[in-house]
Amino acid sequence: MIGGTSLPATYFSWSGNLMLVKTYLRVVAAMIVREMSTRFGRKPGGYVWALLEPIVYISMMTVIFGAMARAPALGTSFVLFFATGFLGYQLYQAKVAFLSSAVKANKPLLSYPNVAPIDAVAARFILQSATTLLVSVIVLSAIFSTLPVLPEIDWINILGAEFFAGMLALGVGMFNSVMFIRFALFEKLYGIATRPLLLISGVFFLPDSIPPPFRDVLLYNPICHIIMLFRTAFYPQYRAIGLDPGYVAQVAIVIFVSGLIVFTFSRRTLRND
Repeated sequence: MIGGTSLPATYFSWSGNLMLVKTYLRVVAAMIVREMSTRFGRKPGGYVWALLEPIVYISMMTVIFGAMARAPALGTSFVLFFATGFLGYQLYQAKVAFLSSAVKANKPLLSYPNVAPIDAVAARFILQSATTLLVSVIVLSAIFSTLPVLPEIDWINILGAEFFAGMLALGVGMFNSVMFIRFALFEKLYGIATRPLLLISGVFFLPDSIPPPFRDVLLYNPICHIIMLFRTAFYPQYRAIGLDPGYVAQVAIVIFVSGLIVFTFSRRTLRND
């Protein structure tokens, strides 16, 4: 009662929910700072390596394939072709690699009542998304500065590729977080099974240039569609035959929901094992 007037119950409900949101945001923010310190260190060199890694890889692929072919599979710039393929691939791969060990790496923090397993996943997802965005902007800006004509960028397709890749990575990452803790062998098997993804996802070639029926089999891989969608944002003339946003959306939703269910029903395992 304030000034003789009783406050409605909804006031206390909203006030309590607001406090919970503030606590959650503080926990996630603290974990992001911790992850930055752990991953990149307290020296600038850690951040520099996050930028140098894709630059070195893209440069290496440009030199190798430039010596083997007269022109890239799309456009006239080898470096832009490989950059759009590799950065499109990293939209998924960099996130899922970081998310899969989120709970395992932050196990000691889960002894605190305010820290939940999902907080570790959220912190790593936000940090990796920001890192990937920064690296992509710097790398592509450097490439654009060398081109005689700047490409017309379709931001809708970039956001679509990022959204689908994020959903896929969250679903697989949450599932792996549980499986990596429950079964030590699963982590090794997963690493072996997913190692060829870089070669079969369309980073070095255009999936629609592969003759059927091999192309049809290849396009069951949702990462192929993500990379194709990402590339169309920089190549307006690219028709991307076989690209199906509806398919990748369905796969992303199913995997995200499945990963979330497994993660939610394994909270006790994630805290105690």
